[in-house]
Amino acid sequence: MGYEQQEYFISGTARSFAPAEGTELTPDGRWALEFADEADYATRVTVIRPRDPSAFNGTVMVEWYNVSSGLDAAPNWTMSHMEQIREGYAWVGVSAQARGVEGGRAGVDVGFPLHLKGNNPERYGSLNHPGDSFSYDIFSQAAQALIGPANIEMLPGLSPERLIAVGDSQSAFRLVTYVNGVDPLVQLFDGFLIHSRGGGSASLSQSPQPDIETPDQVLIRSDVRVPVLTFQTETDIFRLGSINARQPDAHNIALWEVAGTAHGDVYNISLSVGPQDIGDNPAIAEVVEVSAPIPGIFECDAPINSGPQHWVMNAAVHALNVWATGGPPPPSAPLLETDGEEFVVDQHGNTLGGVRTAWVDVPVATLTGEPPGGAGFCGLFGSTTLFSSAKLAELYPDKATYFEAMTTSVERSVTEGFLRPADAALILENAFANDIGR
Repeated sequence: MGYEQQEYFISGTARSFAPAEGTELTPDGRWALEFADEADYATRVTVIRPRDPSAFNGTVMVEWYNVSSGLDAAPNWTMSHMEQIREGYAWVGVSAQARGVEGGRAGVDVGFPLHLKGNNPERYGSLNHPGDSFSYDIFSQAAQALIGPANIEMLPGLSPERLIAVGDSQSAFRLVTYVNGVDPLVQLFDGFLIHSRGGGSASLSQSPQPDIETPDQVLIRSDVRVPVLTFQTETDIFRLGSINARQPDAHNIALWEVAGTAHGDVYNISLSVGPQDIGDNPAIAEVVEVSAPIPGIFECDAPINSGPQHWVMNAAVHALNVWATGGPPPPSAPLLETDGEEFVVDQHGNTLGGVRTAWVDVPVATLTGEPPGGAGFCGLFGSTTLFSSAKLAELYPDKATYFEAMTTSVERSVTEGFLRPADAALILENAFANDIGR
């Protein structure tokens, strides 16, 4: 597909942070920090870049690896890799946290080490991570290396014009802290994509450095320097508490809450779906029931979510890049409709409001962020309940009825800016070929 992947080790002296003298970390996110301790580090950076420099669009997506499972995971790359490849982005994954390098408590037990030094000590034995208090500066230094002299090696032939920081879930918590406190000091990034955050943010510092917690509820600072797009699923609103951090679209702040989605789903966890997607398989758009996306390792009691998250994420990447380039902000989206501590749902059980797609407006299933039952991460992967054949026949008595409704919904999503044209074509190809309405 015209891309190549390479791995690099970077090293240096990283700094931790503390609130500036006489200040505190307040819920409005308008923090003032100062540098604190120093420690040497050596970590890993992964680069996926266009082979042909003329195909590069000038934007580097810099993803903070997620270490919740005990390894360096790149959920945003998995979710949006097709948009990034189609449009000529470079992508960089940064091993910013200690757990991915040195090991530690993992969210899944597979019987062998997943962290870099444990999984391949010969290859990664020289790495050294001094602890997560230094993760923010390690992330900054990795970004600086992309636009400094090291760019000659890490992005050969490419001239980066923009850096966009990306973080999902656990990494999103850390990016909220980064945006509010670190970015005003270092000013390296041209935009931030915060994906599936909670109501609060990650600690600024932790043992063996002083423990410096952030507020349980924290907003993106209202005077944020560059565009920030926050992308939220249904799971994130109540289960992660992001309902307490909702804030209206404003200068450099945008929020998308996407109906019919879960924190994780079939596309980004099943090894045969998202990681294998090269953009030519219409069946990727099919709503399916999968309860064991990784048999023997990740199995839930009922089918997990197979909703539209990755399609909308592709549009989010595009919209943020346009915004960071000086173009218009992303389209505004209504919030998901809530009543107390519950979502307001339609007659099919799908949540109202939010970013709308054909998955909820021309439904063939109930798609939610509600847990399917099961241990471990199952609680974050939502649910899919396919409609019965009788209900489908009642809703869509013939193919023309179904395909016309799909076409109207998909074209509306493209026009509104919540779906990319290339994805729309694939979705409609699947709608025409599948058995619904036949």
